[in-house]
Amino acid sequence: MTIESLPTFTKPARQRWDSIPADIRQRLLSNVWCGQCRFETTITNFSGTIKGGDLLLVGQCAECRSDVARVIEGS
Repeated sequence: MTIESLPTFTKPARQRWDSIPADIRQRLLSNVWCGQCRFETTITNFSGTIKGGDLLLVGQCAECRSDVARVIEGS
């Protein structure tokens, strides 16, 4: 990741994200469903917030640039 593409997170979201092991984070980012492409893709240009106790990543599909999201449930 280059410095220009570092994701923006709220403080609680950053803490949750940083608590996930790096290899698992990479798998989560590369396993996002794109409704436009209709297949699994990688999320890019994403940001993170906590919604209802879950970590919500919102960004773009790496293939078509459509909006995509990934929910990582709280423990």
